Parts: sequence; structure tokens; C-alpha cells
Amino acid sequence: MSAGKATKAEGQSLAKSKSTFREYAEAIGMALLLALFIRTFIVQAFKIPSGSMIPTLQIGDHILVNKLSYGIRVPFLEDYVVDFSKPKRGDVVVFIFPEDRSKDFIKRVIGVAGDEVQIRGKKVLINGKEIDDPHAHFEGDDPQTAGLSNRDDYGPRTVPENHIFLMGDNRDRSYDSRFWGYVNLDEVRGKAFLIYWSWDGADRWVRWERLGSLIR
Repeated sequence: MSAGKATKAEGQSLAKSKSTFREYAEAIGMALLLALFIRTFIVQAFKIPSGSMIPTLQIGDHILVNKLSYGIRVPFLEDYVVDFSKPKRGDVVVFIFPEDRSKDFIKRVIGVAGDEVQIRGKKVLINGKEIDDPHAHFEGDDPQTAGLSNRDDYGPRTVPENHIFLMGDNRDRSYDSRFWGYVNLDEVRGKAFLIYWSWDGADRWVRWERLGSLIR
């Protein structure tokens, strides 16, 4: 084979390698952009680190949150540019923690704008009537919240416009709106809807029965 033919073949091989590399790079770049778009606007994954939502959510549950449940948010500005609906009583939502904006909390909506919220002897009353509260769970005193009057007796107080009142399902072990107040609707990241993975304790046993469970 002549030197000219060898050089031409090597050049074609190099060009083909560059073309293949470019195709892979473009595919990976598009996949990363798509993942970023989905995470920013559509669905985001979160891990449950505490027991404030027991029994609905367990420590070690990995959940998905629908970020389009209530509207479309502007990234970084944390504002809704399009509203689809507003959180309803009973929704489990992820939101920016009012006392530390670097953290996200998850709780259940108990009261919406205009509702008069009152708690008497651990029973929740909305607009003067005791509500059906099937998700409420009581484990007894938490050393961090025991003795705080707001925990078992609160209000009556009216939820301001464009805000919601939230509580953890594990009522005796939840730091929630009873202590730090209301959450602005613009701070709501989305509605939790699915447990896609779950670990049980330090031994990392998979809770197979929880995988794929809808969050209600």
C-alpha cells in the first residue's frame, strides 16, 4: 500500500472517530439539558430525613414532587408566572422553609387563605368545625416540642391571603405552622405524589412494599 493511500485511510478513520465522539457528546448534552429541564419545571426528587410525616412518609422514603401541580415557576426568582390551581386542604406539599430558605420542608395543607384555624386538645377546627383528620398520628411528647402550648392548643387565627397553614401528620413530632406561621404560595415547590424508593434504617433494607406508593 502506498504512503498516500495509508494517509488517506487514517484521515478518514480519524474523521469518523471525531464524528462518533461528537454524536455521543451531543446526545449526552441533550440528555443533561432534558434532565435539568424536567427537574426545574416538571418533577423533582426529594429524600425524607425526619419522622414529621409518619406514617404517611417514613424516614428514608425517596419521593417525587410534581412541580406543575400549581403552576409554572421562574427559576431562581421563585415566582409563579402561570397559575394552574392553588394548594387544597389535604395536599402534601414541598415548600421553602420560612426560617431557613436553604432548606425544603414537606407538610400537609390544613388551612387555606381565609380559613380560621383552631386547635383544641389536639383536635383541628376549621371555621369553627372539627375536621375529619384521618392522617393525624400521635406518638407522644417530643423533647423538643413538649410543653409548647401551640402544639396542642392554637388560635383561632385566620390564614392570610396567598398563604397556607401546614402541619405534619406526626402531630406530636412536627415543627410546623403552629410554631413558625404561614407559607406564602410562591414558596410552594410542588405537590408530592409518589414514593419511588425507600430504605429502612442504617442497615439499608429496601422497603419493597412502599415502592410505587401514591402519596395521599
